[in-house]
Amino acid sequence: MKSLILLTLLALLTLGLCRRAFVSRRASAEVVQRQKRNYAYDSGVYGAPRDPLEAKREVCELNPDCDELADQIGIQEAYRRYYGLV
Repeated sequence: MKSLILLTLLALLTLGLCRRAFVSRRASAEVVQRQKRNYAYDSGVYGAPRDPLEAKREVCELNPDCDELADQIGIQEAYRRYYGLV
């Protein structure tokens, strides 16, 4: 008899805890829509780098001379000197 009562209480406790874990459809849809809206701009999809200088930095890092000059005078000026205005 005690085990039946204990089992019933555990079942009710488990049910109560599981109900808190579920989110309504409306709330989950809002989260998904918010993430979709900000995804393209924040994460740099569609081939656009997040940092505007990232593409120049990657090109300049491949050239040891440009990379060393970038450490001294900055990435923009070093890229301009080695690759011109692009």
